[in-house]
Amino acid sequence: MPGDTIGVTSPSSGVPNSLVGRLDFSVQQLRDSGFQVQVGDCMDGSTHVSAPVEQRARELMGMLLDPKVKAIVPPWGGETAIDLIPHLDYDALASAEPTWFVGYSDISTLLAPITLRTGMATLHGSNLLDTPYRVPESLMSWIDIASLPAGSSFKQSSPGVYRVNDWDDWENHPGATENTWNGSGAWARLDKGQDEVDVSGRLIGGCIETLVNLAGSPHLSTEALRADPSGSLIVYVEASGVDATTICRHLHGMRLAGFFDGATAILVGRTGAPDSPALTQAEAVVDALGVLGIPIIGNVECGHVPPQLPIVNGAQGRLVFSDGDQYLEQTLV
Repeated sequence: MPGDTIGVTSPSSGVPNSLVGRLDFSVQQLRDSGFQVQVGDCMDGSTHVSAPVEQRARELMGMLLDPKVKAIVPPWGGETAIDLIPHLDYDALASAEPTWFVGYSDISTLLAPITLRTGMATLHGSNLLDTPYRVPESLMSWIDIASLPAGSSFKQSSPGVYRVNDWDDWENHPGATENTWNGSGAWARLDKGQDEVDVSGRLIGGCIETLVNLAGSPHLSTEALRADPSGSLIVYVEASGVDATTICRHLHGMRLAGFFDGATAILVGRTGAPDSPALTQAEAVVDALGVLGIPIIGNVECGHVPPQLPIVNGAQGRLVFSDGDQYLEQTLV
C-alpha cells in the first residue's frame, strides 16, 4: 500500500553502470506512487554477483525480517542465486511477519525454496526493472497483488499479446513504460486431452534452468505443500533460454525427483528459447511430462516473455481451460 517500504537488493546479479538510469527511473516511479524505497548496498553489476555471498544473504535476510519492509523486489535475476540457499535462516523466516519477495528468472531459485521450507508465500512476477511497464487489463501488477489482504481471490487470463526478441534500449531510453507487442496468441493445450479443465491445487514453480539444480533436495521438496487437505498442486514452469533438448532433459530429471508429484495440471510459460533440430520446446515438455496424464497448458505469461502473469507460490489455485473460458484464479491463504 502507498506509504509502505519496498526493499531493493540484488541477491544474484547487480546492475551495470549502463543500466543505472533504468534502476533510478524504476525506483523513482515507486516513490512517485507513494512508496518508501530502501535500496541496499548489494547492487554492484561489475561481475556475475552483486557482492560476496555472505553480504548478499545478510542484506536479503535483514530486509525479509524487517517489519517495516513490506515487499522486496530485486532489479532482475542473474546467474547464481543458488549460492544463497545454505545461508538463509529458514526457521527465522518461518516465525517472522511475512514479507513479499518478488521476482522471476534466477530469483525463482530463492522464491520456491522459501515457500516450500517456511510456508511463506512468495510472488513470481516482474522484477524491478520491468515494473514501470503498463500491465495489460487481463493481468495484475505484482504491486496490486501484494496489496491484497489475506483470503483475497483474483483471476487472470491471457491478454492475447506478447513481446519476444525485441527489447527496449534501457541504456539510452531508461524511462520506457509501454511495451510494443509484436506477437499475438492465447494459451494452448499441449497434451492430447480434449476434456474441459477445471482443477485446483496449491501453486508452485519457477524457471526450469535454475530449479533443476535443486530437484531432489530438501529445498525443492513439495511434500509439506502437498500436506494441504486437497493434497494437490498446480505446477508452473518456464524456459529462459536453453535449447529444447536441454529443457527436455531437465524436465525429465525434475519429474523423476518428484517435483511434479501431486500435480493436477502444469502451466508452461511462453518462451523465446530455441527449438532443437529434432525437438520443439512444446514437444520437449510433452516428451518429459506427458506421461503424467494431466493437462499441460502452454503459452502462459509466466516467464521471460513479457507480459508477466504474477503467480503466488503457496496460494490456492484454480485453473479453468475450456472453449468458453480460460483463467487462473488464485486465493491468498
